[in-house]
Amino acid sequence: MARPPILSLRDISLTFGGDPLFSGVDLAAGEGDRLCLVGRNGSGKSTLLKLAAGQVGFDAGERFIQPGKHVAYLPQDPDLSDFATLLDYAAADVPDEEYKAEMALEGLRLDGSLDTATASGGEKRRAALARLLAAEPDLMLLDEPTNHLDITAIEWLENTLRTTRTGFILISHDRALMEKVTTATLWLDRGVVRRSDKGFAGFEDWRDKIFEEEDAALHKLDQKIKREQHWIVHGVSGRRKRNVRRVGELAALREQRSTHLHRAGPAAMALESGNASGKLVIEAKEISKGFGGRSLIDGFSTKIMRGDRVAFVGPNGAGKTTLLKMLTGELEPDDGTIRRGANIALATLDQRRELDGTKTLWETMTEDVLLGVKGSNDQILVRGRPRHVIGYLKDFLFDEKQARGPVSSLSGGERARLMLARIMARESNLLVLDEPTNDLDIETLDLLQDLLAEYDGTLLLVSHDRDFIDRIATSTIAMEGDGRAIEYAGGWTDYRAQRGTDTPLPDTRKTPAAPVAAAPKPAANTKKMSFKQTHRLEKLPGEMEGLEAEITKLEQVLADADLYARDPGKFDKATRALTERQEKLQAAEEEWLELEELRDALS
Repeated sequence: MARPPILSLRDISLTFGGDPLFSGVDLAAGEGDRLCLVGRNGSGKSTLLKLAAGQVGFDAGERFIQPGKHVAYLPQDPDLSDFATLLDYAAADVPDEEYKAEMALEGLRLDGSLDTATASGGEKRRAALARLLAAEPDLMLLDEPTNHLDITAIEWLENTLRTTRTGFILISHDRALMEKVTTATLWLDRGVVRRSDKGFAGFEDWRDKIFEEEDAALHKLDQKIKREQHWIVHGVSGRRKRNVRRVGELAALREQRSTHLHRAGPAAMALESGNASGKLVIEAKEISKGFGGRSLIDGFSTKIMRGDRVAFVGPNGAGKTTLLKMLTGELEPDDGTIRRGANIALATLDQRRELDGTKTLWETMTEDVLLGVKGSNDQILVRGRPRHVIGYLKDFLFDEKQARGPVSSLSGGERARLMLARIMARESNLLVLDEPTNDLDIETLDLLQDLLAEYDGTLLLVSHDRDFIDRIATSTIAMEGDGRAIEYAGGWTDYRAQRGTDTPLPDTRKTPAAPVAAAPKPAANTKKMSFKQTHRLEKLPGEMEGLEAEITKLEQVLADADLYARDPGKFDKATRALTERQEKLQAAEEEWLELEELRDALS
């Protein structure tokens, strides 16, 4: 005999901002259910989960919780003001079993002794997740629980969800997590919830089959309308009553067609690299960096070449962002040297950079100084070409009403899309993405992966999304504690295979482990570079610096917007000179790189 659901929503309707968000939604979750809730950004997934938790009201329908059952919701912005430490907060629901909260905090790599008054937003949210897990409710409502977790903590959460007896409904952008822990799927699409008794691994095939059936049914309806229209116009004029009936039937068919909700197509995002950088993009030699007596990076070296896609992984606080900032020039190393190649055009997506919620999307785009535009304009430069702001935002699935509305009204995924719109308007050949997958829906995430795969430039990626790293990265730099950063070929799965999956990543809250002894170096090669090669290698850096200085001066000359109108001869001469210097610099860099590689091979 089937057991009654712990939670059920029946015929739920909700209007949001004058438009229907849900219409006749049904949803049920029972004991031990492992459900993922998927849908496009802005479809209302988070609102539906809050409604299920009783935190949002609805216009019509019924919400039922089985008597005696505990349904717990993971809050987006938890209030810890009544608690002294994170452990006090996490153990609030299990005062006699504090060890459960301690275990959850340990798994989520969070120090329970931290003062709640000084804890970051991410630490508070992890503490809220620890509190929910420690309480062991009958049903958990989890909205993006992996946000602010590093990969090790995500894997701990994954194992916890795979082994728990507690049922859950999960919203997540982490494809690997959802594939491994869910056994059924709820799909919120155009205000209606569909259910499949297969986990997320089968979602895309199921979705595509439904779309195919929907397209076929719509095609049949369109053909029927055409036939009826033809009959009305060209049919026999007699039998008046029959004609009136068929006119009525045609009107009903047209009404049926008009009420069909068109599904949103994929975003029309585009990512183009600008002028090619030099063959060498970044070379770091024995760089080190420390803060407050703690060594974050110690003696790290790497060469990043044009077209490389490098992922940075490691625990929160291990130094990923610090290393990235040194490589791109935002921070200087304490020791060692960094050389950057010619013609680098850098574009950065930083998920921690806050958007001003009081501004409209229109203002956010037109006031972005990175795009070379001003707030009163309705035009923006998109990779050097003018576009109307509304037209460009529509490429990212924003309509005109949203474009004129405040950023604060956007969902997390819509904010992520707005950030992508800003960065993709720029020409670049070195792209730095810091957690780009946060809150993106599956369709947009797939499109972003395709765009990055076709991107001609170089990519530096910080991410905790294992599947995304596997699909994108050609090499992975792992922060392994005690200042060690080690580069591995391939993505996350390749890295784990090379390192050994049974070796845990370091916990940055604890004293770092002793460094692993370096492998013995092979015997030195007895061959040497010729005198001419050695002399040329010593001379090239000075030549390149001189060319870079000339390029800077020429770019300053050409930055004068009135130069062409005032002196077209000077403009043409400066343009030709700039192109010549850039070509010489690239050739010099490639020669220098070849000689450096030869020296390394012979040393």
